[in-house]
Amino acid sequence: MKITGKTLFITACVFCFLQYTNAYSQQVDSIRLNQIGFYPNSLKKAIILNADKGSFFIKNSSGLKVYSGVIVKSNNPAFNGRYTGIADFSSFKTPGTYTLVSPAGDRSYSFTINNNALKSVADASLKGFYYIRASTALDKKYAGKWSRAEGHPDDKVLIHASAVSPGRPEGTVISSPRGWYDAGDYNKYIVNSGISTGTLLSLYEDFPTYMQSAKLNIPESNNQLPDVLDEVLWNLRWMLTMQDSADGGVYHKLTNPAFDGMIMPDAATKPRYVVQKGTAATLDFAAVMAQASRIFAKFPTQLPGLADSCRKASIKAWDWAVKNPDIIYDQDAMNKIYSPQIVTGGYGDRKLDDEFVWAASELLVTTQDNRYVPYVKLTDNITVPTWGDVRTIGYYTILKHPNEVSKTSFSQLAQLRADYLKFAAVLVADADKNAYQTVMNKSPKNFGWGSSSVAANQGIAMLLAYKLTGEQIYLDNATANMDYLLGRNGTGYCYLTGFGHKPVMHPHHRPSVADGIVDPVPGLLSGGPNPGRQDQIPTPSSVPDEAFVDDDRAYAVNEIAINWNAPFAYLANALQAIETGAKRTKK
Repeated sequence: MKITGKTLFITACVFCFLQYTNAYSQQVDSIRLNQIGFYPNSLKKAIILNADKGSFFIKNSSGLKVYSGVIVKSNNPAFNGRYTGIADFSSFKTPGTYTLVSPAGDRSYSFTINNNALKSVADASLKGFYYIRASTALDKKYAGKWSRAEGHPDDKVLIHASAVSPGRPEGTVISSPRGWYDAGDYNKYIVNSGISTGTLLSLYEDFPTYMQSAKLNIPESNNQLPDVLDEVLWNLRWMLTMQDSADGGVYHKLTNPAFDGMIMPDAATKPRYVVQKGTAATLDFAAVMAQASRIFAKFPTQLPGLADSCRKASIKAWDWAVKNPDIIYDQDAMNKIYSPQIVTGGYGDRKLDDEFVWAASELLVTTQDNRYVPYVKLTDNITVPTWGDVRTIGYYTILKHPNEVSKTSFSQLAQLRADYLKFAAVLVADADKNAYQTVMNKSPKNFGWGSSSVAANQGIAMLLAYKLTGEQIYLDNATANMDYLLGRNGTGYCYLTGFGHKPVMHPHHRPSVADGIVDPVPGLLSGGPNPGRQDQIPTPSSVPDEAFVDDDRAYAVNEIAINWNAPFAYLANALQAIETGAKRTKK
């Protein structure tokens, strides 16, 4: 190749551009903040990594300084051993678009201040469920460039050898369409659907006025139901097909024998099975159907008979679980007896008392039948919910429905409230002393598989405490956890696909990998930092809140899942609802 002066000039320009881009990236990455936006009256903080003293200032989109403040050194170091600088600009409330500038001259990513700060991510995280629907094509009108062909009609699903019952021998064909793909894979799991569907039902139940106005551009948007309930129905109707109508038991999952490769849904054509009934799945089903019954009872014209069907299905599932209180789903043991072997997600749970609490709580509120009261047992160790520990969801329901509970013989409401507020107080205690100023960053134990959902579920727990007490500390800390998810964290990533200046681009999600589109499917929450490295994919750091890599092979940190998206959607929509004045329903 002939090297000319022009070639040298272009090469030099490219080199300078790359150097500038790298330097700029380092500068903005030294300031960690919510990359989406803040409400005028909300807490507003940025974390500065390379300065713990001096002054910072904020510039508007015209480059003018509009606010200045003093950096305060964090009380405690981050998990990496380094202290940070806290830039608090909560008193600045003027709507607009801004950047924050550190003492070293580093500029943050731009952010907004406005009354709809979280509206975009709130809507997108709900719309994310539309993109992961099974048994339907995604039309370009609703899915845009992520439109795709139908996958998994699931109208010819086989009864697995582990799931046989009178009238349903091995190989019996049943129909079980709809539902959401659970995570990065194409299977559907009742246990994980339980907490996810219940969380979205609670979002509507707690903020009905606001959620009636949330429009998602889905095929059902013009009917007479709120869009969030239309989306819930896609999964709820699938869940109903997973109950054996003969005895009330519920199959654990609908699945391939093994995971598909990184292919599109319509290319995944392996035989599908429903697998073994279990107590956990049946109780999670009972809880969701009881909750759905009382919510859909408000829509008798739009959904005639559905509330009654859900109620009957819930009671029948409860009765089966009481008769079969300890049927554990143990996939390894099952595979020693039955074939084909099933090696997809296990969602095995050996502790079932929490499922009894959740199901009994939902049924008690829905029916006011005292037979459920003995199963609503209190504990000295209230925890943030996970798919494998759902007790606290039952407590949420009891605490939010005191009028219904007062019609029963349940006599521990005051004690439960006191215990819950004690838990909440411990949750937020000293959160303002850690390096990132969040409840999430209080403990390295929060950073396991699906750590992003821990942050979101902590936020939900704090919002209930805010509702019960009106104390601002709970709302502020729920907001701070949302800031964590949107960029104020140890990696600088915004963990919701399609959003932020440093977005997740390569989630472990089959359609996002296989569709040939650069941008991943939007509105899906990445799992987040997890030093466990169960997938053996290296991460740049092993520090708990930094152990993340944006790599589609890294399912231990960068997979998506419905039980992560649901609490994010709750938290984002709840904060938006509170900001816009659609207060939580008061009983």
